[in-house]
Amino acid sequence: MISLAERLGHPAHARLLIISCDDLGSSHAANEGVYAALRDGVATCASIMVPAPWARHAAMGYDDDDIGVHLTLNCEHEHYRWGPITHAPSLQSGEGGFPRNVGDLWEHADPAEVLRECRAQIERAIAWGIDATHLAPHLTSITLRPEFFDVYMELAVEFRLPVRLPSTISADEAGFPFRKLAAEEGVVFPDHFDHDWRAGSRDRVYDAVRSLQPGVTEVHVQPTIDTPEVRALTPQADGWIDDLRLVTVDHQLRELIRESGAVLIGYRALRDVMRAG
Repeated sequence: MISLAERLGHPAHARLLIISCDDLGSSHAANEGVYAALRDGVATCASIMVPAPWARHAAMGYDDDDIGVHLTLNCEHEHYRWGPITHAPSLQSGEGGFPRNVGDLWEHADPAEVLRECRAQIERAIAWGIDATHLAPHLTSITLRPEFFDVYMELAVEFRLPVRLPSTISADEAGFPFRKLAAEEGVVFPDHFDHDWRAGSRDRVYDAVRSLQPGVTEVHVQPTIDTPEVRALTPQADGWIDDLRLVTVDHQLRELIRESGAVLIGYRALRDVMRAG
């Protein structure tokens, strides 16, 4: 079979690198950090959390950037809450807003409400003027559960958008062949993606670039500027702030990318290939 790299117009042995920014819209600090990473750094795309409080501000700052929809069904923060944009009782926690963790979501969420909520998030991003390039679930919440994965695939096919899928979890570990099912639906996704969500990406990103394999690899960061807001939001703020330094002013990362021979791309290229069939 022809490889994704070849479909993108590169040799099969080419190393193509997506550097994606998560959580656009989650805070003012994230909005400023993500757009700086895209416009002044080596980041190549981002994804917006439509239900989050600063999503509209993020949309107002959009300028044809490579932006996907970060499908959001959890709110993990202790003091900072957001919830569904549709009427979705099964997606509410007892304290208001989305559940804090994926286990709670999986235990209570109605798949029909998940589908309606995720579709509404995509439609709202488009209505705000964002030319959505891909789908990427927040916390992998709809990737590794079959009934929610069906929602993911239905929306990817409906909106003709590529998706993020982990490559560091096997079909046996997940309990179903999620990557095979996506490919059978004609949905495009990167060849390699490590869904390590720990805050602070420097060592993980260095290691990923040093060990790039042929094909398309996605690595994610969560850049923010340093503000009292983001430090009040989470004890993980230092890691997010360092992510911004990593992708904007860190010379070592740029040198590692150069040494690897990687070609930087975004998800828009994958979307074009998917829509071309």
